[in-house]
Amino acid sequence: MDPTIAERLRAAGRPTFSFEYFPPADAPGAFTLLDTVVSLTALRPDWVSVTYGATGATRQRTFDAVRAIRRHGGVRTMGHLTVSGQSREEVLGAVRSYAELGVRHILALRGDMPAGPTAPFEPHPAGLATATELVRLVKEAGDFTVGVAAFPDGHPAQFDKDLDARLLLAKEQAGAEFAITQLFFRAESYFDMVQRFRALGGTLPIVAGIMPVTNLGQIQRFTDMAGDIMPADLVRALRAASDDPARLREVGIDWMTRLCDDLLAEGVPGLQFFTLNRSRATSEILARLRQIPPHRA
Repeated sequence: MDPTIAERLRAAGRPTFSFEYFPPADAPGAFTLLDTVVSLTALRPDWVSVTYGATGATRQRTFDAVRAIRRHGGVRTMGHLTVSGQSREEVLGAVRSYAELGVRHILALRGDMPAGPTAPFEPHPAGLATATELVRLVKEAGDFTVGVAAFPDGHPAQFDKDLDARLLLAKEQAGAEFAITQLFFRAESYFDMVQRFRALGGTLPIVAGIMPVTNLGQIQRFTDMAGDIMPADLVRALRAASDDPARLREVGIDWMTRLCDDLLAEGVPGLQFFTLNRSRATSEILARLRQIPPHRA
């Protein structure tokens, strides 16, 4: 039997790398996704994952995307799952749907309210309130390996890094076996988060979530989604290149390549690339990393 994602992350040897996709909303998007899957599968990722709408309203798209990726990519696929806006039975139904698709890895997330990550969370009257509760539910529902989220720059709802560390430990104690971070731009943010978690006795391997910055529009989206986490010198460099799309793209890819290299040099167990269903930037970063001496990917 193939090792689980958690087993692979804990094993000695090279770091893992993986890709995140989102379910397309229409036929053109589906073609784009499949083109990306075929292109990136050639790079032999350890696994891929598919996101899940925060309130579950688009869950069928997620299941359809998982089915298509497994058919065309032939690579281990992890499904995301949230609790926001859903009853406990609806969440259990999603778990059963994943099982029917042959998915045995689930990324358990609380999910945000429709107003965004900083809006106060209001649980469904018949639902779950936290990612920790979801981890417990999924583990009780069957033989699943469960991952969770981690926040190097702090969760945007509170920006309390000590609280984040305690919540991550609670998720581990509930049965989570690995974590994947939200996007971040400084290696020290990742290592500070890991140190806080380890100081509490946490042992989860924590995969670094990587999102290439290739256009100015992403700056505002990142700020809206996760707070003011982009380093000022990166923002200045991107804005200085705003009249030259090729140069702007180079600035963003170079920054993220150096970030990945710094993480790998210090022993990060894995990198997960948030692809936005595009392959070029991720492929370029991986190609550059492979030209760097052996302690890196």
